[in-house]
Amino acid sequence: MNTITQDREKWIDLLKVTACFMVMTVHSTEPFYLGGDGSLILSGTDLFWAAMFDSLARSCVPLFVIASSYLQFPLHYSTGEFFRRRALRILIPFLIWSIAYALFWGEPVQNLKNLTLNFNYAAGHLWFVYMLIGLYLLMPLLSPWAEKVGRKELLAYLCLCFATGLVPLIRDAVAGDARAVIYGADGLPRQAEYPLWGEAIWNSFGALYYLSGFIGYMLLGLYIRKYGPAWSRAKTFTVTSLMFITGFAITAGGFIRRALADSGGIFPVGGDVGLAAGWETTWTFCSTGVMLMATAAVLVFRNIRCNSKFYGRLILPLSKAGYGMYLCHMFILAAFSGLWRNTFGIGQDGILGVWTTPIEIILTAICSFACTGLVSVLGQRIPKAGKWIFG
Repeated sequence: MNTITQDREKWIDLLKVTACFMVMTVHSTEPFYLGGDGSLILSGTDLFWAAMFDSLARSCVPLFVIASSYLQFPLHYSTGEFFRRRALRILIPFLIWSIAYALFWGEPVQNLKNLTLNFNYAAGHLWFVYMLIGLYLLMPLLSPWAEKVGRKELLAYLCLCFATGLVPLIRDAVAGDARAVIYGADGLPRQAEYPLWGEAIWNSFGALYYLSGFIGYMLLGLYIRKYGPAWSRAKTFTVTSLMFITGFAITAGGFIRRALADSGGIFPVGGDVGLAAGWETTWTFCSTGVMLMATAAVLVFRNIRCNSKFYGRLILPLSKAGYGMYLCHMFILAAFSGLWRNTFGIGQDGILGVWTTPIEIILTAICSFACTGLVSVLGQRIPKAGKWIFG
């Protein structure tokens, strides 16, 4: 065990485990603003708690991307070997769990047909794997540049990528009270109003399009690995606190403002899922608020030193099982979410009053994390089949 752990970046393992818990916190919060015909917030109290918990955990997916980039980019071996390793680790478990969700959630026949084109929307968290595959396809292309890039050049590109996080905010500012993006009943964007920097009816690919999205987090992982700042603890705490507080204010404040505008301060408020997509504008993973919080988290985690026993007995096994936890957790989380709602009631009318919602979110996240971790760690140990199922 000592030989294995000496060669690992322990803070990355801790980051990945924390990101897993954050994912489950995000999904534990969803029943408090998604429901009814797609979108439903029962009370102002539920709006507040949903905004708090989801915003605090919203950088979960970016943290996974940063960790993956830090460890994999630039490539440490040939392109063919890289894809072979990633395919065995990522694609086969993904296929198994995609079929499992298709069979047990929703209409099996239609779900299986949909899998030929996209993930099963009932298991929406599986979108992450498609995004990750897209980044893996780019890594070999960019690796020669990543090997040679200097600090200033990399920082310039990183700033450009992060500048694209302002796009949703700029659109909304220009739109005024109107929605800058129109969403359909399925939550998918139908039309982007107020085109920016080369966008038009005949061209969706503006000047910064190719530098937008999760590629910014991929470059951040590279930057931290090559040129991570050697700040004192005091400076790290000061800078990251300001970044996180600012990012949180943007993320949570935007959600609350949009939901209040649609409700007029009167609850419950709801509609199709497109309404919730509008509320989530500042929650999108590649928007400014989330970018600030993700960057702050990485700068803090890289200064954490793990205790050997704690790391070896808990963090390392959970980190290795992290992908399996991500894939399977919705089966377990949905059961706990229903259990606690039936036990404590709904919203401020529940037996704990205004504390009903936060207690349900916390219990769902903790219980789901513990059970999913146990299942995934033990599942990986199944002879021959474990690695194919849980990664």
